[in-house]
Amino acid sequence: MRTRLMVCLLAVLLSSAVFAQSDKKHAKPGVPATAASAARDTAPAAAADAGYVIGAEDTLNVNVWKEPEMSGTVPVRPDGMISLPLLGDVKAAGSTPMELTTRLISLLKKYVTDPRVTVTVTNVNSRRVYILGQVGRPGAYPLAAEMTVLQALSTAGGLNQFAAADKIYVLRNDPSGQLKLAFQYKQVIKGRKPEQNVLLKPGDTIVIP
Repeated sequence: MRTRLMVCLLAVLLSSAVFAQSDKKHAKPGVPATAASAARDTAPAAAADAGYVIGAEDTLNVNVWKEPEMSGTVPVRPDGMISLPLLGDVKAAGSTPMELTTRLISLLKKYVTDPRVTVTVTNVNSRRVYILGQVGRPGAYPLAAEMTVLQALSTAGGLNQFAAADKIYVLRNDPSGQLKLAFQYKQVIKGRKPEQNVLLKPGDTIVIP
């Protein structure tokens, strides 16, 4: 009986050692296996955030290390500028947070030795679309990634009974002027005019007569 108990105990110890060795093989050097898994899971999200382009009406947090009077939360004005102590107006819209960080570091070198800056987008207000007219819930909506006209209409509660379904259009601001893009709802849902179900851009307005 005693011999059998010792054999079982030895088997348990060997099994634990094998699992521990397996975790070490899959973990990054100096990082526990669970932390390595978390890093893999969060990497895509971090990469997506790094590519975000700042727009008008977003809110940014600008932190300058050891310079509290230069740090704080600032809105991006409709003209795309932010206002900062010492620097005055700085163009923010059209840049990623990393690009803006690099620009601020360059500008602050005139006033601060070895400036260390972090820029974070705290509120995303620039990526919106507007849905007007005969839908369940007209108004402004956050623009999700790869959102089409049909998806936006669904988000707004769909067409109501008074909607002129085949007279819907999208108004889009373009460097060449305002564009009017036709959207024939009944044709699109039947798969006949898929090219009209365009990907929406920030600031687009969907009008449902």
